[in-house]
Amino acid sequence: MKFKSIFFLFCGMFLSCSFFEPNVIVIWTDQPEFVLYARLFNENQDRYYAEVQYVESLAQQLNNTKEYPDIAVGYWLKNTVTRNLFRQLNNNTEDFYTHLLELGKVEEKQYLLPVSFNIPALVFSQKNAARISNYWTIPLEEIQELAREYTVLRGGVYTQIGFSPDWDDAFLSAIIRLFGIDFREGTPLEWNKEAFEEAMIFLHTWVHQTITNAQAADDFLFKYFAEPPATRINSGHILFTAMDSATFFKLRQESRAALDFHWITDNDSIPVIEETVYYGICKKGRAPSASQAFTEWFFNTDTQRMLIEENENLNIHDTHFGISNGFSGMRTVSEQVFPLFYPELLAHIPPEEFLSPPNVLPPLWTQIKKNVILPYIRERIKTPDQADERSLERRINDWYRLNAR
Repeated sequence: MKFKSIFFLFCGMFLSCSFFEPNVIVIWTDQPEFVLYARLFNENQDRYYAEVQYVESLAQQLNNTKEYPDIAVGYWLKNTVTRNLFRQLNNNTEDFYTHLLELGKVEEKQYLLPVSFNIPALVFSQKNAARISNYWTIPLEEIQELAREYTVLRGGVYTQIGFSPDWDDAFLSAIIRLFGIDFREGTPLEWNKEAFEEAMIFLHTWVHQTITNAQAADDFLFKYFAEPPATRINSGHILFTAMDSATFFKLRQESRAALDFHWITDNDSIPVIEETVYYGICKKGRAPSASQAFTEWFFNTDTQRMLIEENENLNIHDTHFGISNGFSGMRTVSEQVFPLFYPELLAHIPPEEFLSPPNVLPPLWTQIKKNVILPYIRERIKTPDQADERSLERRINDWYRLNAR
């Protein structure tokens, strides 16, 4: 009897050890770049094997599955739907951007790590660089003033227009953040309505002070806006265009050669775009030891340098920027490695204290912003009258009822 007890105790310990865990890691992600990253992981060691499955609506899928992956990487992983699905992480976090790490915490415990992020840029021709006072940021007031000075109307025809804030989704998205409108997860969304109205007045005033002939402006857009943004800038027809950092650095090198850029800011704050990428190990994953091994491999400065080098070797600059199409969530990588591959970033890497991370937002945020919020803002720019303050709220709720599944 004693022998049997010892035998079963030994078997229980043996079966519970990591030897019997699967050595195959299943990664669910909405980031295509992780197919490449998994291949390099598999080639650089022979103990584990990473298998990637692309999942377009990652957060929703995680909420509606009974078979969980080992690792999830993508957008909107910290919300009421998904944030309880992940294991607490014990990785060294001193190399990460502190503000981005905070979004991955629940009750001061780290459950998600930031993979990548982007910030909004104002792009212009190098020929016009001397017009701008600072060397790496540009505040809203200066954009507005320079746009007004650059605009030329002759004989009822615009020959050049400096900039209009309703040209680019990237700029309107920056306005949302810089004015403290503070969209955040609610039922389905909450925000600062007073700040929203202040932003609408600011945008309407800007556009109507800069562009005094609406028909001539429409004719200008019809004539020149079929051209790519870089062509419009270099031709001199416009002074600025706005785009996020990934979009800028995926322009062909010959297009970027004549361009310069500054980060859009206000009060020393640069908004981190809401579509940040986070990484978590699922509680119900079957291979925790293998998942930890992949995590330690991926969040390593030397590894991430190798991943960027591979982008260079494959010559895929027009589809891939940096790490998972953005700056790395590891401060050491963004500050020390990125300028080696993107020389334009020398003296342009924003200090950590300037970065303003987004709020926790629902998984459908991108669609709500694109289909409801930005069209509504463009309507408000055109009319001086304040709309019914509940109009946007009704539109969001109506859209959400039709599209949330």
